[in-house]
Amino acid sequence: MRPITRSALRPYVCPSCRSSGSLGRRRFGSKSNESPDVYDVVCVGGGPAGLGLLAALRASPVTSKLKVALIETQDLQKARTWNLDSTQYSNRVSSLTPSSVSFLQRIGAWDHLDTDRAQKYQEMQVWDGETDSRITFDWSMETSPFEDLRTVATMTENANLVRALLSRISESGDENLSIFSNTTVSSIENGTAQPDGPDLSAWPVLSLAPSGSAQSHAPARIAARLLVGADGINSPVRRFADIGTEGWDYNRNGVVATLSLAEPDSTPFPIGTRTAYQRFLPSLGGPIALLPLPNNHATLVWSTTAENAAYLKSLSPKAFIAMVNAAFRLAMTDLKYMMRMERPATATSDYEDSHESELTWRLQHTPQADHIPPMATGVQEGSVAAFPLRFRHASTYISPRVALVGDAAHVIHPLAGQGLNLGIGDVASLSKTIEYAVDHGMDVGDLLTLERYTAERWATNAKIGGVCDMLHKLYNVPGQGPVAWGRSLGLEVINRLPFVKGLLMKNAEG
Repeated sequence: MRPITRSALRPYVCPSCRSSGSLGRRRFGSKSNESPDVYDVVCVGGGPAGLGLLAALRASPVTSKLKVALIETQDLQKARTWNLDSTQYSNRVSSLTPSSVSFLQRIGAWDHLDTDRAQKYQEMQVWDGETDSRITFDWSMETSPFEDLRTVATMTENANLVRALLSRISESGDENLSIFSNTTVSSIENGTAQPDGPDLSAWPVLSLAPSGSAQSHAPARIAARLLVGADGINSPVRRFADIGTEGWDYNRNGVVATLSLAEPDSTPFPIGTRTAYQRFLPSLGGPIALLPLPNNHATLVWSTTAENAAYLKSLSPKAFIAMVNAAFRLAMTDLKYMMRMERPATATSDYEDSHESELTWRLQHTPQADHIPPMATGVQEGSVAAFPLRFRHASTYISPRVALVGDAAHVIHPLAGQGLNLGIGDVASLSKTIEYAVDHGMDVGDLLTLERYTAERWATNAKIGGVCDMLHKLYNVPGQGPVAWGRSLGLEVINRLPFVKGLLMKNAEG
């Protein structure tokens, strides 16, 4: 934990004794004599987690009068005015569980979301590409035949969610609210006791500067009674607080894209039911998932090796679509062959069709299951991208006057689609912790206050992250050996035990 002046001593030592002591403090950057602006809560990071916290604090009558600030490097005005044609979708899409949707509704943000661009799904088909064992996740065991199936999750673009949160925050008014866009944190240090002002010796003090050549109207320095790090995997706030992390890189990339799909071969029952699909491909390095979007579109998330990811990104649109369709339909041997097909230096009409032709020929000799997705027919231009997959977990989420949320606290494998949901869970818990402190006259930045938050979230996030890590490793063992046999048996058994499957779904739901 970071060295601090009096943060741990203040509740127990009288002011005269405190003033006679001089302890070391950690600093980043040069000291300034200028008195900083003072805030109750300062959040660094303007993604869904940081904005969600701000919206939650502004929505509660108990915390709405707190003086709060948000600092974001990017231009939030662009996020406020984000707009895409109804036939196009961003490739940064998240799967929101019912508990996350409920939180967004409770703080009033869901009313500002463009729900025409969001898509609920009521079923998820998951199967093993090596053994063909499968499991179906839905709420049919808890739903009457005369009722619509309950939602498993709701797909929405991150940009749609960010825009909705910004709109909700704006709706709350400007009183005691500061949003510093195009602003970077150049340094963080423990403050000092002001001769004629407050004693900030235990408070984080942030020095702010414009991002690049952008204009910023932020003050030079601000002090935080509570500093919240929602600033991602390389969090400067976490580094200031001296909070360590454990984890590793998976040597895998997640390939994402926005696809258009053919009409389903058969009408789903009940009518309107939408399905997500995930197939584990151990021989290629990870699972492929196809998650529904409105108007027969879908978002692709394919976890695979860095070499395979580079190969997929280099393909022409027709060849890329053929590989996606193959990944849900062909055997491992066929897929490995297609992943090694040569790519000429310049694309020709023959090259454009080579993957398609190969897929067509191989499908004639491959029996097809009934739980595969509709064929992909197109890929949105510019939507194919890749990002490295990592696992990280902070040793604690709190330090005196510091709390971490979202990716600053944890990063997990995306195979269960829980990353953003864990961040929203953090925000819901931290906002309740702050609300409890204000309601009971407590200091929102005190370590004893923040213990409630870390006690609620650390073990929960560690459990979910650990399960995702275990599944990644278990489903990366190729072949038909004992591991494949064991995981196949486990999947089939769970699929035949509704109460066990229901328990897993309730845990994932939040």
